[in-house]
Amino acid sequence: MNLRLTEEDAALQAKARRFADEVLLPLELECEEHDGLTPDSAVAAKQAVLDLGFQAINHAVSDGGQGLDTFQVMLVEEQWGRVTGALWDVPWRPSIPLAAGTDEQKERFLRPACRGERRDAYAITEEGAGSDVSMVATTARRDGDAWVLDGEKWHVTSGDVADFFLLHAHVDGDPAKATIFLVDKDTPGVRLVRTPKYTHTFVFEHPIFAFEGVRVGDDRVLGEVGQGFELTKDWFVEERLMIGARTMGASERCLDEALAFATERRQFGSPIADFQAIGFMLADMAAEIMAATSMLYRVCWEAARGGVDRKQLHAEASAVKLVCSETAGRVADRAVQIFGGRGYMREQAVERHWRELRVDRIWEGTSEIQRLVIVHELRKRGPAAYTGWPGAEA
Repeated sequence: MNLRLTEEDAALQAKARRFADEVLLPLELECEEHDGLTPDSAVAAKQAVLDLGFQAINHAVSDGGQGLDTFQVMLVEEQWGRVTGALWDVPWRPSIPLAAGTDEQKERFLRPACRGERRDAYAITEEGAGSDVSMVATTARRDGDAWVLDGEKWHVTSGDVADFFLLHAHVDGDPAKATIFLVDKDTPGVRLVRTPKYTHTFVFEHPIFAFEGVRVGDDRVLGEVGQGFELTKDWFVEERLMIGARTMGASERCLDEALAFATERRQFGSPIADFQAIGFMLADMAAEIMAATSMLYRVCWEAARGGVDRKQLHAEASAVKLVCSETAGRVADRAVQIFGGRGYMREQAVERHWRELRVDRIWEGTSEIQRLVIVHELRKRGPAAYTGWPGAEA
């Protein structure tokens, strides 16, 4: 395993950082003040995504994407994670299960989404179903030549700007027949219930939608009937790895900001970085970021270039999300402490990261769920599932 960045990877990473610094960072305070972007800023940012070729980085070139592998997507998302306001979601990354669609489905949904003409939102969580997708109550039943969908979905991230959903439902209420349906937002029976306010600032919203007697044809079944759990698991794997990437980017920025402040801020005649209480916090932040980033890079490299099998990747993605998101929470908390009273001001990036990073220990599977996944793999496959990697025996 050679984890040195190739020239191509290093250039991509640098390009992603420039995009974050020059396009996204200048929008942070606007996003915070307005709880999103103004129309003019949103249009300009979208055009910048297209101009720099950052649309649909996770999909094949043949479908209108950039054809990056998982390791490269991680390099990009890590840099974008340095930005607050979840502005990393401005460059669209269509849900990976869309790649499993028929050519007709790709032409109608995926390819326009890759071009930025459409936008998807994954609708899975419900009031009574979160990490345990077997508890999903949304149903699909046959009625003649149509499927009838009924249910309510919570926390539909980017649902305000999306124009179609990937809806996770159970055929005849049977979890063994979990199926993903492609549902246009303007389909009769789709209703916006409400748009809750959340702790963090997010460039887009997380509305609640009801699906009441929504009728779709067989052409809206993604993959096969009963394949929904596997497709959703593929989505979880990618999202968990990218949460790891973004939380490390946020952690690195928090360390940068805290170190700069501690070097300039003087108390009792010295920079506060000279005091052990502050210096040791900075040292712990750096060491934990180094450890978590190493893990993130290794697992994403394996996913893209190491031939790791699908089941092992699912387990390792859980470990990445757990370690990176928990690390980021500690790093951001220390950064706020180093800033003191100023760290509690929303104009400071460390305050915004501290508030926004909290959700990364919850969505796409809580830290507790990730631990359950890890324990299951430990009992099933032994410690080597986490302590080794392909080729480690040599």
